Amino acid sequence: MTATYDTTTGMPDLYPSRGAAEVLTPRQDPVVWGAPDAPGPVAPAELLSFERDGFLAIDELISDDEVAVYRNELNRLVHDPDMRADERSIVEPQSKEIRTVFEVHRISEVFARLVRDERVVGRARQILGSDVYVHQSRINVKPGFGASGFYWHSDFETWHAEDGLPRMRTVSVSIALTENYDTNGGLMIMPGSHKTFLGCSGETPKDNYKKSLQMQDAGTPSDEALSHMASQHGIKLFTGKAGSATWFDCNAMHGSGDNITPFPRSNVFIVFNSVENTAVEPFAAPVRRPEFIGAREFTPVR
Repeated sequence: MTATYDTTTGMPDLYPSRGAAEVLTPRQDPVVWGAPDAPGPVAPAELLSFERDGFLAIDELISDDEVAVYRNELNRLVHDPDMRADERSIVEPQSKEIRTVFEVHRISEVFARLVRDERVVGRARQILGSDVYVHQSRINVKPGFGASGFYWHSDFETWHAEDGLPRMRTVSVSIALTENYDTNGGLMIMPGSHKTFLGCSGETPKDNYKKSLQMQDAGTPSDEALSHMASQHGIKLFTGKAGSATWFDCNAMHGSGDNITPFPRSNVFIVFNSVENTAVEPFAAPVRRPEFIGAREFTPVR
């Protein structure tokens, strides 16, 4: 495959997107960058599973006592009047309640300790084969009775187009702070979809993040593309008790539904990027997103 070059960065753009039409590009990067026998909390068989499927589910990453600590901290933040006025907080359009708080590892020492926990960062280092830094962190709150979901997307499509991450060397973990039922808007992933990049059509508006964090538009796959991918890969819905976690590749096609049940769904979400894959200028956006969404501080997690 012949790479095009981004006119702003001068770097080869291996994953073109936001053009006139959707483009399917075979993945040009490894899924697991580390050696299969590298020391760490992920077993070799789990790494093989992650490479194949693009995700790894863990029944109990943190204990019940730890869940209580993190859930109390989440509740403190979302009920803090100062946080409501902070630009790092995203408010639910209908209920007007906080649905997301970004950069929680900088706001809260409680969540900063979670990022540094070897059970968390150790897995990221194994998968990415290097030291890592936090590209993004946030807490997500999906209360019952009408909290909206998030439409199908690849995170890497946005992080490449709008944040300037050059390669697929980024991994996310979603840690459940409430029970994930099959009915309360849980995470869905298309297994194996991470092996193909879907470049979406349409230009990126300036300050697109202000709209996309409430309702996604630019970077949204077509119904036809999603139907094809779902037919090819199927859809996996993740359930589990509080304290469970799902690791998933940056290019995995995923989304979540609305929560119309009485049962809330909350989680802490951490994105680790390799220090060898630091952000450059956006590949398909007029301006960078704010640093609280796409970090420009690349200090390794210690």
